[in-house]
Amino acid sequence: MRFFTPAEANDALRRVRPLAEQLVEARRESAALETRLEAVRERVRGNGGGLDPERVGDLHDSAAEAAAKVVDLLHDLTALGVQVKDPDSGLLDFPARHPDGPDVLLCWRVGEDSVAHWHTLDGGFAGRKPLPF
Repeated sequence: MRFFTPAEANDALRRVRPLAEQLVEARRESAALETRLEAVRERVRGNGGGLDPERVGDLHDSAAEAAAKVVDLLHDLTALGVQVKDPDSGLLDFPARHPDGPDVLLCWRVGEDSVAHWHTLDGGFAGRKPLPF
């Protein structure tokens, strides 16, 4: 596991931020397509009448592509050493070591200017404290 200093986490935002922003958008698109696809499934469970098989196939393909994009972005972020905590809001954690010894997580979310908070491993977003340690 990679550990980040606050400076390294902020420097990593150059690569992480665009991926996280893309992830939030991809999750939004994927969720919207999945909602539309579920409506089609519900209709099929009824009688399925009036559905255009080509349009249904296109919707299914679009939903699969959107889901694959989410997975790819999750993989890209994880490969950079980042932990994705909430893909819908772009909440990410950077593993770090507190100066007093315990492992902690540096916390950042899409829309924030910098990595400016940290929390214990079990503290979560609600337990965020401002940097510096």
